Amino acid sequence: MGLYIGKDRTARRCYGFDEIALMPGNVTVNPNEADTSWHVGLPDRQAGKYKFKVPIIAAAMDGVVDVRFAIEFGKFGGFAVLNLEGIQTRYENPDEVLEKISKATPQEATELVQGIYTKPIKEELITKRIKQIKEKNVPAVVSAIPQRAEKFGKIAQAAGCDIFIVQSTVTTVKHVSKEYKVLDFKKFCQAMKIPVIVGNTCSYQTALELMQTGISGLLVGIGPGAACTTRGVLGIGVPQVTATVDCAAARDYYFKKKKVYVPIITDGGMSTGGDICKAFACGADAVMVGSAFARAQEAPGRGFHWGMATPHANLPRGTRIKVGTTGTLKEILFGPANTDDGTQNLMGALATSMGNVGAKNIKEMQKCEIIIAPSIRTEGKVFQRAQNIGMGK
Repeated sequence: MGLYIGKDRTARRCYGFDEIALMPGNVTVNPNEADTSWHVGLPDRQAGKYKFKVPIIAAAMDGVVDVRFAIEFGKFGGFAVLNLEGIQTRYENPDEVLEKISKATPQEATELVQGIYTKPIKEELITKRIKQIKEKNVPAVVSAIPQRAEKFGKIAQAAGCDIFIVQSTVTTVKHVSKEYKVLDFKKFCQAMKIPVIVGNTCSYQTALELMQTGISGLLVGIGPGAACTTRGVLGIGVPQVTATVDCAAARDYYFKKKKVYVPIITDGGMSTGGDICKAFACGADAVMVGSAFARAQEAPGRGFHWGMATPHANLPRGTRIKVGTTGTLKEILFGPANTDDGTQNLMGALATSMGNVGAKNIKEMQKCEIIIAPSIRTEGKVFQRAQNIGMGK
C-alpha cells in the first residue's frame, strides 16, 4: 500500500505527532482517577516484576541522567536510564567534564565531546554508579550498545541492576558483521535474570522478530530526538505516529499468538505533553523522553543536551543543543507548570487527556479515536504564533 513517487516506485504515507489529534470521548473520566501505571517484567511473569506509576522514562543521555538525577526520578515512581558508555563511567568526577561541555562554544562542542568520550570506560565505575543508585532504594536501570551488552550486562546484574537496556541507532535480530561478534539477543535474554529492553526499531516485522527473542520491552524510534541528527546524516527514520502504531500491532499480534505481552516504549520526538498523550493513543505502554528532562534543574547538562551518537569519532549523528533550565524535575513531571507551552506537568497532561477521551487506564487510552489533523497546531493560533507564546513557540 502506498503512493506512486515515480515510475513503478511507491512509498508509504507516514505520520508524525503534528499531523494527528485525539477525538474526545463520549464518556469522560475524572483525571484524578485515571491509572497511568505500567509493568515491566520477565516474559514468563505476565503480571510484571516491576510496576511504575510514571510511564515516562528519562533517556540514557549524559545531559539528562546522572546518579543524582536517577535517584530523584526514582523517588517519583518512574525510572531514569544511566548510559554505561557515558561520562559517568569514564570519569571519577564527571561534574568537571560536564561543566566543560556546558561552557564550550557551538563551534567547539562536537569536537570537545568527541575527545571526552575517547577516555576508556572503567568497569569499576559501572558497579559504583549502580550501587549508588540502589543505596537510595530506587530502580537502577542502565543501557549499553549491543557490542558491549554481554560484558556490561554481567557487571550490571552483579551490581544489583534492575533492568538492562540494549540500545543502538537501528536494532535488528539479523545483524551482519565480520568485524565484531554479533549479539545473540535470544541467548542474552536467557542468560540475564533481569528484564532486558531492546531498541531501537520502527517496523512491524523487526519488532516481531525482536519479541521472539524473549525481550521484556521494545524502544521505538529512529532519529526523532531533539538533539539527534540521524535523519539528516543518514536519511533514515519513520515518523513516530506510524512507527508506534506498527510496532504496537506487532506487540498485539505476538500477545495473541504467544500470550506474552511485550511493552512498547515510544522513544523520542515528543516535546510537549500533547505529543506524549498522542504516543499512548498510538499504542505506547510508556514513553522515553530526553530534552524535556534536560531542562530540569537537577539535570547534569546544565541546560544543554546532546545525542547519544554525538561523540562518534568519524560520523557524529547528534549535536549539542541549548534547551535552557525551566524548572525542577517535580514541576516538569507533576507541576505546577510555570510555562505555557506544554513542556511541564507532563503527568498532569496525560491524566487530563485520558480523562477527556474517557480512558481509565493506559490500555483504554491506546484504543481512543485518532484523526488526521495537520492544522491541529495552527488553527486559530495566529496571535500565539505572532507573539511566540504558547503553541506558537
